[in-house]
Amino acid sequence: MPVIDPRRFLADLEELSSIGRFKTGVSRPTFSAADQQARAWLANRLHAAGLRAVIDGIGNVIGCSPGAGPKLLLGSHIESQPEAGRLDGALGLLMGLEVARALRDDPDCAGLGVDVAAWADEEAYYGSFLGSRSFIGELTEAEMDSAVHRTDGTPLRTALREAGYSGPRATVEQGRHLGYLEAHVEQGDYLEQAGHRIGIVTGIVGSWQYRVIAYGQQNHAGTTRMAARKDAGLALAKLIVAIDQQFPKVAGARSVWTVGRVVLEPGAPSVIPGRAELSFQFRDADIAVLQRMGAAFDDLIAEANRGPCAIETIRLSQTRPALMAENLLANLEVAAELHAPARHTRMPSAAGHDAQILSRAMPAAMLFVPSIGGISHHWSEDTHCDDMVLGTQILADSVAAILRA
Repeated sequence: MPVIDPRRFLADLEELSSIGRFKTGVSRPTFSAADQQARAWLANRLHAAGLRAVIDGIGNVIGCSPGAGPKLLLGSHIESQPEAGRLDGALGLLMGLEVARALRDDPDCAGLGVDVAAWADEEAYYGSFLGSRSFIGELTEAEMDSAVHRTDGTPLRTALREAGYSGPRATVEQGRHLGYLEAHVEQGDYLEQAGHRIGIVTGIVGSWQYRVIAYGQQNHAGTTRMAARKDAGLALAKLIVAIDQQFPKVAGARSVWTVGRVVLEPGAPSVIPGRAELSFQFRDADIAVLQRMGAAFDDLIAEANRGPCAIETIRLSQTRPALMAENLLANLEVAAELHAPARHTRMPSAAGHDAQILSRAMPAAMLFVPSIGGISHHWSEDTHCDDMVLGTQILADSVAAILRA
């Protein structure tokens, strides 16, 4: 089996973490200057590993093995949430890069090849899984035309042009890949609390995401009678409370829901908000539960519209739950038992990943390593180095076994 080089792998992680560094994490929003620098850095590393590396017309960085025969596709994402952790996405990419080098360096692995890809905008600054959806042919030109940055409104086409990503978009080559493997930090505390070092992901939740806008009447906070007010902020506050009261009645055991952003306009202390906006999402691995939660949300919006403010909802995305491929899971499990006997477990992913998109085009599976304290989407996110190294070696063993099968 191929043997990874821990020093080389960890040195790459430290170097990549310096691009867009924020405290002990990174801040690399999609197509920002730091993100562009990271994509160019990764393309150079993939080229040095012997892969043909390109950055395509949606910003995907793809390194292709030049040899003949079927390959495995390994990948994740390189951009980050604002002021986020250094491992989310990036760790899986560097694990894939190290596997490619380990295969190259082992004479017994001659003829075994992997492709490594950084999928653009997994963190959804411009849309939902744009890079991986583009790769499997689900991103239309019309959607690209209409996509804009979620906070500053920059059109996707403008961002791509300014970044220099103007070439054709890469797509799946039929028959090339035996499957897709994605390694990732867990982004929760289940593995740590259970004393496990490796998680083998059985399925990925679906996520339904919305923008909700309340339209009221901006007015003076001191002179406007309470009975005459059309307070857009209050309308959304009542909706948030109603969601938290009603969703436990329709949710599943592992369902989660989040109001992640609230904006009041004009946002002044002595002004009644005339407009208010929030982001809302819910997740579950069961499509029937998602549909039930969606129906309950629609009912709550209808009820809110009976108040003094008009409520508008915009559905941003509606990803489907995805099951992972049993044959790939079995190979990961064999390698995990070899290197971490009785310290691995099967588990679902409560976060969305590109693997759920790739699973529509080929068999897919995921490998988790523990997150210290369950922290993610924050600059303090971390994982013990020995767990990262362990996960990389398990991934390498699994890749070699699948390619030789």
